[in-house]
Amino acid sequence: MIARAGSGWQTVLADLSMILFIVTAAVVSVPDKPSRKATPRVAVSQQSEPLAYYADEPDAPPLAQWLAAQGVDERQQLTITAHYARGDQATVLARAGYLAREAGEAGARARIVLEPGRGGITAVLAYDVPQTGREAKLAQDLLDTAQTPQDRQDK
Repeated sequence: MIARAGSGWQTVLADLSMILFIVTAAVVSVPDKPSRKATPRVAVSQQSEPLAYYADEPDAPPLAQWLAAQGVDERQQLTITAHYARGDQATVLARAGYLAREAGEAGARARIVLEPGRGGITAVLAYDVPQTGREAKLAQDLLDTAQTPQDRQDK
């Protein structure tokens, strides 16, 4: 007769993984309750894979010329990341603002990210314009109509 071994660590780990999945799915499926006070929602900005990269250096072409060569699409956004050294924040921010205005005049959407660092300004063109309008409504409708098997049995 062969003795059967007890539950191994793999079974315990699989059970814990399933519990974590169920708890996460339950939390995600519950819609946020609107609050009485309209508070701004803080979220991490969307960032996708860069299509093109620009470094603001003395030998670089003007940003508008660089953007014209990229074939800007309305779904694309230019993220200008300005790294500032100690005491240099105002100067770097002014330059980033100038680049953002130049990008706007060239027909591109631009945002500025200001971070401490060694200095320097870079710009990245990517498909990371926040979803608004019809696309956002379709995604919200799908989220609102998502039902669990228990919800269907209750009806």
